[in-house]
Amino acid sequence: MDLTLLVDNNTFIDRYLTAEPGLSILIEDEDVTVLFDLGYSNLFLKNAEKMGKDLSCLDFLVLSHSHLDHTWGLGPFIRYLTERTIEGLDVKYPKLVAHPEVFSSVRVDGLSEIGCLVTKEKAGRHMELALAKTPVNLSPRLIFLGEIPRENSFEGQTPIGMKQTPDGPVPDLILDDSALVYTSYQGLVIITGCSHAGICNIISHAQQVCGDERIADIIGGFHLLNPPAFQMEKTLDYFRQITPLALHACHCTDLNSKVALVGVAPLKDTGVGLSLHFDPMP
Repeated sequence: MDLTLLVDNNTFIDRYLTAEPGLSILIEDEDVTVLFDLGYSNLFLKNAEKMGKDLSCLDFLVLSHSHLDHTWGLGPFIRYLTERTIEGLDVKYPKLVAHPEVFSSVRVDGLSEIGCLVTKEKAGRHMELALAKTPVNLSPRLIFLGEIPRENSFEGQTPIGMKQTPDGPVPDLILDDSALVYTSYQGLVIITGCSHAGICNIISHAQQVCGDERIADIIGGFHLLNPPAFQMEKTLDYFRQITPLALHACHCTDLNSKVALVGVAPLKDTGVGLSLHFDPMP
């Protein structure tokens, strides 16, 4: 599997790429190509073009959750595919994989919308929707984890904004937050969006789904933004137990949290342009 970071809050020095508060990751696993999240704008398209990555023939588009920094690139992506169709260029409309609540409207702090701007009905006109709470196999080695059980008391318990439901607004615990896992020969590679479900909950669920306790790498947002001291300490204790071979903490992981993680696991540099390769399980 080859993984390329198209959008992140930071970019590598001496690379003429652009960053924004958001996340988008391209995953190429032999014959299967997956785009995981689309960031906040059309920046993922611009950076992909600079890096020579073709997004016109994806097999899957996976949305980690509904928030604007992961889904607001969906409109530009639909426009990109539509324009290629008009021009008679090669194009493939991917299957969209996500939790069933990913298209729910969410409001917070006076903002009228922080959820996906494209409705479920409109998205369904452009691509097949595979909305599931249970794991979905994208390839023999790559799995969408579905809804993450909230087993830890120290994470995944704080709502952000109000989700609009048929019965009215309710506090949004972001139950649509999910992740991907890849089975490599060194162990599991976990790819996260924001980890609103809790990074430790996500890891534990991936281990259970795959039947493998080994953690080769964890890549993405850990949602450690000035976390309470008890949450950070519990998270560090958990990482000491699972002993990951590497961590690529990015997006919604603040500097103090990264410094703390260095003390318990091998933390690697991240930024737009990051390229990683993982060999599959034999």
